[in-house]
Amino acid sequence: MTAKVTVIEHPLIQHKLTLMRQTQTSTGKFRQLLKEIGMLLAYEVTRDLPLKYELIETPIAQMNAPMLAASKKMVIVSIMRAGQGLLDGILELIPSARVGHIGLYRDPTTHMAIEYYFKVPLDIEQRDVLIVDPMLATGNSAVAAVDRLKEVNPKSIKFLCLLAAPEGIEHFQQQHPDVPIYTAAIDERLDDRGYIVPGLGDAGDRLYGTM
Repeated sequence: MTAKVTVIEHPLIQHKLTLMRQTQTSTGKFRQLLKEIGMLLAYEVTRDLPLKYELIETPIAQMNAPMLAASKKMVIVSIMRAGQGLLDGILELIPSARVGHIGLYRDPTTHMAIEYYFKVPLDIEQRDVLIVDPMLATGNSAVAAVDRLKEVNPKSIKFLCLLAAPEGIEHFQQQHPDVPIYTAAIDERLDDRGYIVPGLGDAGDRLYGTM
């Protein structure tokens, strides 16, 4: 059974995404918007975190109050470099999360992902993983990242992106049908360079001003 694709259509996310798409949006504004959207997306993607109840004291009385049940906090794994923009926003919401990094770059000719860095917490087998990358275009980087993460056997994996192309979703689900995808939008298609159309350009370049 193939895991579902969840499109997070909250009005604030859609508004901020439109601002990010615009050519005239500055590097600083783009960076801030991606951080804000990361925080909003994290709110939705963590909706199913388990809760437990603990006895606490309020200024008025005792109560059984809900708290996160996981003894081991989740790991946010950023696909470098553009994933850092989403990561910063998520950590604002979940500051206790552990962080991992996968360094991948796309070969300009084959569009295949080539790994140059990998670092995750040593106890990742006891943790749930959320992989973040703004773009799910060809899907090659996302597939390579999940391939690598599955080698270290985390409890679970989810994939979060800002934009997805139908071709990238199809490729990802063919390779990892068990991993759910969360995204703010599914765009029309890929162009002949492997960029999402209409998209927002190269997320890494716009994030760091390296156009």
